[in-house]
Amino acid sequence: MSQSAAEPTPEELSAAQLAEELRKAKVSDLLAQTCSLVASLAFGKLAPDVRDLDQARVAIEALKALAPLLEEGPRRDIQQVVASLQLAYAEAAAP
Repeated sequence: MSQSAAEPTPEELSAAQLAEELRKAKVSDLLAQTCSLVASLAFGKLAPDVRDLDQARVAIEALKALAPLLEEGPRRDIQQVVASLQLAYAEAAAP
């Protein structure tokens, strides 16, 4: 059975749904989720089997830059994560 010209294709529906979700999204929520992902990546870069101190440092600096833009609750959480990452970084960088 073919679709009529008035019916959107599944791809068009997906694009429209995505566009609608983006219109509803709050930038502050996206920033908090992004910070969470960056923090996870940073901890991963400090793992002994993967150790990439340059990338961990970039992640820590990114979190420090984004933290002031977050709402109070997520900001405090990210500041605590940054402190933990800085300690982990210092331990990983120690000879």
